[in-house]
Amino acid sequence: MSQWHQRILGSFTADLSRLWVACDPDGVLLDEKLLAELRARGFEVMGYDDPFGFRAEYEERYRAAWDGNEQPPSPALIVHLRHDNANDLPWDIVHNARPAVRLNLAELFPKLAYSAVRQVEPERLEILFDAHQTELQSARGESESKDFILEHVYQLTPRSIRAPVDFWREVLRLHFAGRALPEPFAEHVAAILRGRGLLVGHAVAEWLSSRSALLRVVQDAWYLYLEKLKLEGRRMSDPDPPPFGVGEIGTAIEIPFDHTDVRTIVDSLFLDGSLHPLAVSDVPTAVPGWIKAGIVEDVWSQFALAEKGIEALATAVPEADAPHKFWGDFARRYGEMLSRVHELPGKDAGERMVAIRERFKAIQALTDERLQAWIAAGHYADLILQPTIKGPVMVHHVPRFLRQRRSAGEAKVALLVFDGLAFDQWVQIREHLIANQQPLAFDESTAFAWLPTVTSVSRQALFSGLRPREFDDSIDHTNKEEALWKAFWQNEGGIASSEVIYQRALHQVEQLDALEADIASRKPKVLGLVIDEVDERLHKERSKEDVALWIGRWLGSGFVERLFSFLLSEGFSIYVTADHGNVDAVGIGRPNQGVIAETRGERVRVYRSDPLRAESAMAYPGTVALDIAGLPANFKPLFAGGRTAFVPNGDQVVVHGGVSVEELVVPFVRVSDVNGAG
Repeated sequence: MSQWHQRILGSFTADLSRLWVACDPDGVLLDEKLLAELRARGFEVMGYDDPFGFRAEYEERYRAAWDGNEQPPSPALIVHLRHDNANDLPWDIVHNARPAVRLNLAELFPKLAYSAVRQVEPERLEILFDAHQTELQSARGESESKDFILEHVYQLTPRSIRAPVDFWREVLRLHFAGRALPEPFAEHVAAILRGRGLLVGHAVAEWLSSRSALLRVVQDAWYLYLEKLKLEGRRMSDPDPPPFGVGEIGTAIEIPFDHTDVRTIVDSLFLDGSLHPLAVSDVPTAVPGWIKAGIVEDVWSQFALAEKGIEALATAVPEADAPHKFWGDFARRYGEMLSRVHELPGKDAGERMVAIRERFKAIQALTDERLQAWIAAGHYADLILQPTIKGPVMVHHVPRFLRQRRSAGEAKVALLVFDGLAFDQWVQIREHLIANQQPLAFDESTAFAWLPTVTSVSRQALFSGLRPREFDDSIDHTNKEEALWKAFWQNEGGIASSEVIYQRALHQVEQLDALEADIASRKPKVLGLVIDEVDERLHKERSKEDVALWIGRWLGSGFVERLFSFLLSEGFSIYVTADHGNVDAVGIGRPNQGVIAETRGERVRVYRSDPLRAESAMAYPGTVALDIAGLPANFKPLFAGGRTAFVPNGDQVVVHGGVSVEELVVPFVRVSDVNGAG
């Protein structure tokens, strides 16, 4: 165990007390490794963000058990406060708990500036603590603290960057390793480089802190590089060549792709789908062989690129104890690759296409197995506690994140929920918009849907900002979504109901006239729109490839372009997400259980008691029973195993409700105008 874990966990010993309080304004205790270790030691951590929600859960799950001399869910409970005043807790909690454990970064890292340390992600504090203990002899100021953190946590020494090639090597390495810099550190590096006259006038800080922004620049620079090599072509699926080499400020940006360190990382970014190759018709013999990862000459090179990408994906499947960020990053790579597979021309491929599909199925099976183990081990429950300041981790965090964005200056926010949209289908929408040269930028991340991944559970959580146990009375329908959405903004955002719009069942261009008129008339500050084309269609198709074909036709109507363009012109910040994704599945038969199952979905059945669920699990081998934190106590899901569904035996269907990366990890994307609007 690291020094950091010893330091934090040393304060907690389960046999000393059954009730604890942690005052933790910096979220130290929310590191997933610490939460897992606490769980192994007999602790559960329960957040005190909502006093009413906390009281209901505490009374039901712990107080009743203690008063009745029964076993509670865990031997000890830690009440987690996101500030340092334990007196804000109810008297009975303070009276019965041990003296509060106080976790403060200023005290844990006394030799570093608190303003710098508090920007470091909780999962990286372990590295920083070790360096703090062994490398520092005296206190550092803010600038020196940032230098120290950059070197020891992010392995970046900005003062060693002396030429553009050094910068591109380092920024690509950072993002490929998943180490985007927090904005204050990115600004610090940018200031150092400006002082040396490097990349002056360019958005260096944004490239260091935003993976999406960097990839846009690298993609355009790649086209410029190939143009100089006399290679003409178009981005895969583009109708026309895009403008070459144009960065955020409208000037050509050249990247030294032929440098060994740079091209190695760029090659990997093409393989995992982060960058898109150029389709070319003729490759001169003098062109160096290493650029072939970024070009497609014919259908066979397209297959070769997909095959290499799939093999790279196979090595990236997270372990069952991986942090949630690993699963989010993998889901993005998985979605990019699945979208690429759907684009392959299957008619003339024969056995090669069959082999690709079988290899992908093997990756899916391994991924499903590890994801189920990850959830069963309690890691999914830890997501509920995660802070939202840098983005929502679960879909019910989205309203709070949007409230924070309004406080940060985004006066008008629009949440567009594409019902049922998996990440691979978001890739299809994004690529359509790029292909039609829409002046849009996409800052992409992911969020976890609620299990079971059905609309009445996960979409209702998304619009209400609540956990499902907090809307038990409407968990089997979505009729209260509008009221819950408006209640959130009225109670937590201070916005009148008349300034909040909710509308669902949007999918046709003809509907946009009325929507635009309503927005122009009412001038709302907050929008919540449900676009249901994907969810409506997937239940009518036999495969995700068929769904992709239909989405392609639907995109041709111009619905998405017009909606985005209008909202941006009205000054809205646009956020796109989904309530759940979808998977290909094979029917294993439809259980005939009458009213025994409360919810009878295609990938999940819900029962009101453990005995009923256990009885059904025995009757249907291969199903998976998982206890999901945050669900009502009498809401017991039983999931179809693997890629199967509770539909007639052998039927090929596209469904949702179960446990898979495609269903559980959804896109969360900020859409903005590259010219500055939105």
